[in-house]
Amino acid sequence: MPTRDGWPRRTRVAATLVLEDGRTFHGSSYGALGQTVGEAVFSTGMTGYQETLTDPSYHRQVIVMTSPHVGNTGVNTEDDESSRIWVAGYVVRDPAIRASNWRATRDLEDELVDQGVVGICDIDTRALTRHLRERGAMRVGIFSGDAAERPEAELLEAVRTSPQMAGAALAAEVTTSEPYAVPAVGDKRFTVAAVDLGIKAMTPALMAQRGIEVHVLPATATIDDVLAVGESGPDGVFFSNGPGDPATAEREVALLREVLDRGIPFFGICFGNQLLGRALGFGTYKLKYGHRGINQPVMDRTTGKVEVTAHNHGFAVDAPLDEDSDTAYGRVRVSHVCLNDDVVEGLECLDRPAYSVQYHPEAAAGPHDAAYLFDRFVELMEHGPARVAPGLTSEASEASQPRREGVTTPSAGPATGGSK
Repeated sequence: MPTRDGWPRRTRVAATLVLEDGRTFHGSSYGALGQTVGEAVFSTGMTGYQETLTDPSYHRQVIVMTSPHVGNTGVNTEDDESSRIWVAGYVVRDPAIRASNWRATRDLEDELVDQGVVGICDIDTRALTRHLRERGAMRVGIFSGDAAERPEAELLEAVRTSPQMAGAALAAEVTTSEPYAVPAVGDKRFTVAAVDLGIKAMTPALMAQRGIEVHVLPATATIDDVLAVGESGPDGVFFSNGPGDPATAEREVALLREVLDRGIPFFGICFGNQLLGRALGFGTYKLKYGHRGINQPVMDRTTGKVEVTAHNHGFAVDAPLDEDSDTAYGRVRVSHVCLNDDVVEGLECLDRPAYSVQYHPEAAAGPHDAAYLFDRFVELMEHGPARVAPGLTSEASEASQPRREGVTTPSAGPATGGSK
């Protein structure tokens, strides 16, 4: 690769990227040598690649960076969202020659090598991104070193026999093995049970800043585990982001229904939003190529405000945008919507203290337009558990619930739910 006087030259070998539809790109090795397979997806963020690499939601995915120049800020010891890199592979066009940021402690590529992440560079990532937009996210393999010398027919077969993301249950592969607690910053106001489906470190950190003591539980947690948090049970329950197909998460959905049955304030992010949708009776579906990046426009339909938000999801909730829905837990409204494609980006229960968003208000690399959603969680917990039970009428539930400023009271009568 190009170098400048005084900086060591990196040795690169031939590498090949093979998509499951047969399209092939030839480039140079980047990171570890060898082979890897996963789902090819693209991320439109120009910054925050360290947070992306260490986000457990990217487990079993090969990330294509649309920004052509990657690695210029290196990596540091502060910005990781978990204890390791989770991506299955990494695709960049033009790696930085060296890190040039005052916070950097080492080069990005050194980190990729040490953690065994196989990547490829010197390919046309613009052409690859356009292909994925037109054909949809698909399985892919990256092969370098000895692995790249095999016939392309063998490489394609390795890709086509690899697991698909649809139908994949992955939360158990990324969750914490043991419960742990993140103490509140300053005076403790609330205690929250957070179910780790692939949680990012910034999430409990932002809750802690608001006086919340966060008890992070494994994805295998039961309702008894949740209720054991705190002196007399948790003030709220949180479901995190995470990888995989929400249609496979039967046990997690059953746990969430137990939480809703008890009227415990609930907040979910990303995978947590999809599971709330399923718990309420909505379906989920796989997007053609998903939303990934830190520049996605979303409207908060409660306030009419448009936020620039961080996304990482390949699945979405199938809920009606133009009307409230009647569910077993009362009326539900789509609270946020993506302005690019009208994908559901948030749900709000009108008769239970529960809401969720599909995007990432905790985005460490920015933007921070949606950080207020953690304050909404605090507002729910300030009013305590809802005194509700399955079958409670909307009118009785409304009388027991706080109304946020800007929320209008729907007209009387049942709303009609349905699919988009």
